[in-house]
Amino acid sequence: MKNLIFFSTLIFTINSFPMFRALNTAATGMSAQEQNVSAISNNIANLNTTGFKKGRTEFEDLLYETITEAGSKSSATTEYNVGLQIGTGAKVTAVRKEFSLGDPQLTNNPFDFMIRGQGFFGVIMPSGEVQYTRDGSFNVEKTGTLVDKNGYKVFPGLVFPPNTKSVHVSTDGKVDAYIEGQVEAINIGQMPVFTFINPVGLKSMGRNLFRTTTSSGTAIQNIAGQENSGPIEQGTLESSNVKIMNEMTSLIKAQRAYEMNSKVMGIADQMLQTINNIR
Repeated sequence: MKNLIFFSTLIFTINSFPMFRALNTAATGMSAQEQNVSAISNNIANLNTTGFKKGRTEFEDLLYETITEAGSKSSATTEYNVGLQIGTGAKVTAVRKEFSLGDPQLTNNPFDFMIRGQGFFGVIMPSGEVQYTRDGSFNVEKTGTLVDKNGYKVFPGLVFPPNTKSVHVSTDGKVDAYIEGQVEAINIGQMPVFTFINPVGLKSMGRNLFRTTTSSGTAIQNIAGQENSGPIEQGTLESSNVKIMNEMTSLIKAQRAYEMNSKVMGIADQMLQTINNIR
C-alpha cells in the first residue's frame, strides 16, 4: 500500500511537470537576457556615433498558472488571503530609444549643426520621402546643395550660390550666405526642425535615420526654437547619449542574470535526473 501511494505521488509529480516548467522558465530568462545584451552591445558600438540615441531594453513577465485563487474558500468558513500562482518566465517587449540630449561637441565647421533640445533635421531620400535625423554633420556637394554624409538633400533643399565665402545659420534656422564682392547676405531659406507626438515610436533605419510610423504620428514642422523644438547651433555636433559606465554596469547585470538562469536549468536537470534514477 505504501509503495502504491509512493508511485502514485511520483506519477502525479512527473505529470505536473514542475521541473520542465523550471527549465522552460529559465530558458525564457536566458533568451530575454541575450536580447538585452544585444541592445547593450549596440549602444556601446555606437558610443562615438554622432546624434546616436541609446536603446533601453524593457521586460515583462509571462502568463501565470493559478493553482489557488486568492479569495477562494479554504474551508466552509475561511478563505485564502493570498493566492498561489506560478510564473512562466519573462520576455523582452521593447527596446525603447532614449532621446535625452547628448553632449555638444564644438567643431567650428559651418556645416555642422546641433539641435539643442527636441526635434530632428529632415533628410530627403531619393524616392522623395522625408526621413529624420539628429546627426547634423552636413556638407555642400558640387552643385551647392546642402546634403548629409550619405549625399541625401537636407530638407527643404538648400542651394548655395557660387562664390559663397561664408555661411551663417541663426538659432531659428534662417540660412544666410555671404558672396564674394557683396556686403549684404543672401537668404537661402530656413532649416526647419521636426517634432513628433511620440518620438519613441519612430523606426530606426540605420545611417542615423528614422522613419515615421503610425505609432510616432506624423512629423510636425516647426521653426527652430519655437513650440517644442530646440534651437539650432552652428559649428557644433551632438555626441551620442551613451554613457559607457552605465552600459558596463548594465552589461554585468545582464551577464549575472544569464548565469543565474543557466544555473537554474542545471539544478532542474539534476532534480529530473534524481527522479529518473529512483528504483
